[in-house]
Amino acid sequence: MRHAALRPLTMVATALLVLCSTPMGSHAWADQRDGRLDPLFERLQETSDPVDAASIQQQIWQIWIESDDAASNQLMRRGMAAMASGDPDSALDAFDELVSLAPDFAEAWNKRATVYYLMGRLDESVTDIQQTLELEPRHFGALSGLALIYDAVDKPEAALRSLEAALEINPHLHSSQERIRSLREKMKGTRT
Repeated sequence: MRHAALRPLTMVATALLVLCSTPMGSHAWADQRDGRLDPLFERLQETSDPVDAASIQQQIWQIWIESDDAASNQLMRRGMAAMASGDPDSALDAFDELVSLAPDFAEAWNKRATVYYLMGRLDESVTDIQQTLELEPRHFGALSGLALIYDAVDKPEAALRSLEAALEINPHLHSSQERIRSLREKMKGTRT
């Protein structure tokens, strides 16, 4: 079941997926527990250079999608390729398998949440986002996705809280800043 309000949001989610889903790197070990993340998040807070911020964000996403397990990496690549080619059923199969194989891999849950979102299965997407955030509380992408869902189901206060949390972690999410302004305007309109 696809909600009409989700169509523009689906395009946004797909664009985010393409921007954030880069080829697998050559690091032997990574995921949300990788020691490289803490300094990257510190730099993300400190930098005022948009080019530097974009590079840091890209490095964070790269680490998040990597695992220390070859089978997990293969499933991640397969699921991401299926998403990129517009095959959510195959993507869901890959991410279901990945979540089963590596239940402590935050990005496996986040990618499956994205597929659920694109399929209009919002409750399942929220559940997987919550699991993502349990494993990686700094996951600004999951928080932004949660805001998209809350906005789609007309819960602007919850969407606003999610976006504010994402911006606290990553102050360089400029589209989130604009969405926050829009949500605040929407909330003002419903209170008058």
